[in-house]
Amino acid sequence: MAIGILLSALAMTLIVGGRYLASSGLFALVTRRVRPGLYASLEPQIRREIGWSLASAAIYGVPAGVVAWGWRERGWTLIYDGWSDYPLWYLPLSVFLYLLAHDTWFYWTHRLLHRPRWFRAAHAVHHASRPPTAWAAMSFHPLEALSGAIVIPALVFIVPIHVVMLLLVLTIMTVMGVTNHMGWEMFPRALVYSKAGNWLITASHHQRHHDEYKCNYGLYFRFWDRLCGTDRGLSPRSA
Repeated sequence: MAIGILLSALAMTLIVGGRYLASSGLFALVTRRVRPGLYASLEPQIRREIGWSLASAAIYGVPAGVVAWGWRERGWTLIYDGWSDYPLWYLPLSVFLYLLAHDTWFYWTHRLLHRPRWFRAAHAVHHASRPPTAWAAMSFHPLEALSGAIVIPALVFIVPIHVVMLLLVLTIMTVMGVTNHMGWEMFPRALVYSKAGNWLITASHHQRHHDEYKCNYGLYFRFWDRLCGTDRGLSPRSA
């Protein structure tokens, strides 16, 4: 049992680390093509971002490995793989529920991490990326990484989700985590400035958080920022 869990945790650590390198590397390459020179003077910062991110990959990988082992070997979780196990309409709903729950957890822990004591102890590592790059998506102090690593593994014990929909959630999490830190807006203005875009977080929104610190705390949606009066709109620097 212990060896199985250990091997699963190691495998998931390698997967999370490889996913980070592949996704951040891809969008960094796109940045080099679309915005040449944007990261030209940031090589030392990027090396730090990669170092912190690979350490975070291990922290994310351990609970993910335990969940993967528990699902396959013990059936501990509410992850399912039969398309008829739940109604088809539940598939997109489950994705939304996971994103909403993750966004809620992120918003409130993010605000906590901006309190002076917590900021100095942990969150300052992430904000040392000035400006953030595509490599900064997982550049966290271990304490912050731990707070983010437990969310999805906890949800699979509470909210049923098809394994394919879970992979979709992880894909959305990865893509938005990287693209929100690129320093430029990759999504079309027609989306960013649309009615739907007013409720979604993209690089233009998150860049303002890195510029001003005390605003725009969300991850996927602007719901909590709007409700709590912390939404300061979009940054012109990332347009």
